[in-house]
Amino acid sequence: MAGGEQAEVGWREGIVPVSLRFDDPYFSLAGGLAEAGHVFLAGNDLPGRFCDGFQVAELGFGTGLNLLALVLASGGAAVRFISFEAYPMAVADMARALAAFPQVQAEGLLQAWGAGRRRFDLGRVEVEVIVGDARETLPSWEGKADAWFLDGFSPAKNPELWSDGLMDQVGRHTAAGGTCATYTAAGHVRRALAAAGFEVARVAGHGTKRHMTRGRMA
Repeated sequence: MAGGEQAEVGWREGIVPVSLRFDDPYFSLAGGLAEAGHVFLAGNDLPGRFCDGFQVAELGFGTGLNLLALVLASGGAAVRFISFEAYPMAVADMARALAAFPQVQAEGLLQAWGAGRRRFDLGRVEVEVIVGDARETLPSWEGKADAWFLDGFSPAKNPELWSDGLMDQVGRHTAAGGTCATYTAAGHVRRALAAAGFEVARVAGHGTKRHMTRGRMA
């Protein structure tokens, strides 16, 4: 998949966006912002690790909700956020999805996204969204993340974003002592992360999901 095409979105209960390409919701029906906090922030020991120059990378930008949760928790630290997204969402769909979360300040993101900007600042958080197939774009990225948000659609429905080769690239682009977290506890994902150099643990998931995965680079 080359990526770059606009995401095709349907809706559940009028508020939860669903990818028509992957037949999977963009965030938890049990509460997307709470899921982002439990899985991606707490799963990476954030916000306690935030400091100026801290770098977060993400597979799957989606609605931008994880970014906005990070901005909300950053406490004014100068953080860099890089996300890899194959199928960017239309700004109207993004606005409709984020309207369910008045706690986050989405105006800056929506303004930049609607203007076609994929590099912008939200307060002191520097944002870059790299559009295209992550299997092609991640290997050429020159950075190393201190924390990874692994937030592709379900491994059963979007296996390309959870392949052994891509998880190896995640490991190669992780700083020493860096971490990763994801909502999935699929065995092949945990094995691929372990093979990429992470010390992997299965821990309690969000809501009705019993388990999730977190890892730390040895």
